[in-house]
Amino acid sequence: MFVMGLFWEYMKNYAKTRLTYRADFWIEVLSDLLFQGLNLIFILVVFQHTDSLGGWSQAEVVFVYGYFMIPYGIFNTFFNLWSFSERYIVKGEMDRVLTRPAHNLVQIVLENMDPPSLIGSFIGMIIVGISWSQLGMPFELLDLLIMTALVLSSVMIYAGLYIALTAVAFYSDSPTGILPLMYNIQNYGRYPVGIFNKTIRFILTWVLPFAFVGVYPASYFLERPGIEGSMAILTPVVGLVFLFIGLAIWNHGVSRYRGAGS
Repeated sequence: MFVMGLFWEYMKNYAKTRLTYRADFWIEVLSDLLFQGLNLIFILVVFQHTDSLGGWSQAEVVFVYGYFMIPYGIFNTFFNLWSFSERYIVKGEMDRVLTRPAHNLVQIVLENMDPPSLIGSFIGMIIVGISWSQLGMPFELLDLLIMTALVLSSVMIYAGLYIALTAVAFYSDSPTGILPLMYNIQNYGRYPVGIFNKTIRFILTWVLPFAFVGVYPASYFLERPGIEGSMAILTPVVGLVFLFIGLAIWNHGVSRYRGAGS
């Protein structure tokens, strides 16, 4: 209840700020929509030159992309940690955070929330719904419950990886370029892993498991044969494991922190 109360207060403060700078809000929303639209157009252009991609039809790949957008939008809303190193380590704001009763990561997450990113999730739901209809797949209430569980598991994978990578700032004297690199790698998760070589498939499955934020869980609903469909059921397990690892690295990093300039 304490955390929920904090969440509500931060949301009110965010709303007040955005109402003051409404133009910035809509520019951010529009830029995000344009970016997602360009990614979708890229997929459609690819299928103008081929009937399938690694044995996947256009509707199936678009379905995977729609699913990929849902957990990514949620993650980007609540784990907007891109500027953590500069703001909290270099500028010393971590000292302020550690003097307050709420858990330090909870405070940082709430301070950097980006609700407009949820629009990407809503667009993803629309794409999934349209693709679902085009593919003629039956729909049951159980499918909605399973998708909710898989989406939350995918969010945990995102959170675990990026929390761990953000925590590198506690061990390094200067900001790193790891997060932008991970941002580029994660986009591979929206494509069928079968189109990549064995090394990349291994990395996307077990090292940086971005296949579990897109193609694997989406394959469950597409009833794909082979590795994609069978790996979908491991999404919750991978989510819990990587979230635990991320939090462990974060907490250890915080224990090493000795204040601004340390």
